[in-house]
Amino acid sequence: MSKEFDLAALLAERGTERYELHSRYLNHQLPRMLHTIGFDKVYERAEGAHFWDADGADHLDMLAGFGVMGLGRHHPVVRKALHDVLDASLADLTRFDCQPLPGLLAERLLAHSPHLDRVFFGNSGTEAVETALKFARYATGKPRILYCSHAFHGLTTGSLSVNGEKGFKDGFAPLLPDTAIELGDLDALDRELRKGDVAAFVVEPIQGKGVHEAPPGFLRAAQELLHARGALLIADEVQTGLGRTGDFYAYQHEEGVEPDLVCVAKALSGGYVPVGATLGKDWIFKKVYSSMDRVLVHSASFGSNAQAMAAGLAVLSVMENEGIVAHVRRVGELLFSKLRELVPRYELLHEVRGRGLMIGIEFGRPSSLGLRSRWTMLQAARKGLFAQMVVVPLLQRHRILTQVSGDHLEVIKLIPPLIVDEADVNRFVTAFTAVMDDAHAGGGLMWDFGKTLVKQAVAQR
Repeated sequence: MSKEFDLAALLAERGTERYELHSRYLNHQLPRMLHTIGFDKVYERAEGAHFWDADGADHLDMLAGFGVMGLGRHHPVVRKALHDVLDASLADLTRFDCQPLPGLLAERLLAHSPHLDRVFFGNSGTEAVETALKFARYATGKPRILYCSHAFHGLTTGSLSVNGEKGFKDGFAPLLPDTAIELGDLDALDRELRKGDVAAFVVEPIQGKGVHEAPPGFLRAAQELLHARGALLIADEVQTGLGRTGDFYAYQHEEGVEPDLVCVAKALSGGYVPVGATLGKDWIFKKVYSSMDRVLVHSASFGSNAQAMAAGLAVLSVMENEGIVAHVRRVGELLFSKLRELVPRYELLHEVRGRGLMIGIEFGRPSSLGLRSRWTMLQAARKGLFAQMVVVPLLQRHRILTQVSGDHLEVIKLIPPLIVDEADVNRFVTAFTAVMDDAHAGGGLMWDFGKTLVKQAVAQR
């Protein structure tokens, strides 16, 4: 007779096998990579913007699970909402009724973008983008989508077609015949639109890869060009939305911008339940769902499930009641200003950019001979190694988790939980300053680790 399932007992018995299990049954390269850079830690619990390892040491999270933990881990309001919805024993996902939670969440979401009218709920940012691409093509009757070089919109086939990073596409062709332009290049946008086959232009108001913001006036000018040619503007706010940049949506930093479709995901459920949403204008939805025969022409098996909807409602409630957007503006400006002050101090530090709590720190070629030779050695092996050299000691010595902003980029991206406070900001700046001091000293453990990364990069060629 089999014994009753006990999750706590299972984790207590098998939890120490986590890296072995992953190597054997999942992506075997992940534990290998984590071991190489010294990230193969064991984390036991988490709360807010912090988590604790097996030794009880506190770590500061400046990554937020790639942005999904907008309110930090285990926010009590979101957690309670999930307990409540499970205890309610709702008749969820019958598929032949209309539950109240999806409509209530759509209503609350649309209140933040009053020029939009309807919402489709899926399960991820990629699905939100796929929905927008399909809806734009059907609504306009045109096949082609324009996107930006270095963009990231997802990794399924449609979203991969509008992904600006070649490394993600290698080996997965043929993809959709879409076309990239440079972020901010209105002439290129106009040139492509004149061909008459463009359904939409999908754009991140601030690109996640490298943290590059659209130039002032670009989104509004692009919108005017698109509408003049019968094409749509799709704003991918999967990472930048829900307060990340100091406004509810990043496109709202530019007056007069009203995208036809907006993609939302990541932080919408507080990191608990996969969820994605595509917000759009009434006429687009009515064209896609033009008859009862087409009622299921685009759907998702787990879309609009009660857990995701309850979590989303709780997240929006917390954002309003706790003044999250205003908090992001204040704390983001504090972090940004403190980091900007360091740029003249360190020759390896090239630029700090971003908005709110989405900040990119870019490193560049130093001027002094000793540092320049070391920099050149790293660049010859693989671009992006210096940024990795900074990320590693931030975690290993200072217990702060960050990320390199993209493959072959000398940029660190900071996207912490939106609830980080002044003490967290000071902790990060102090640690980052110490790492920069070590790098500019020209020797020591940091550059020794750089040699290890160079050997690893050369071995993989």
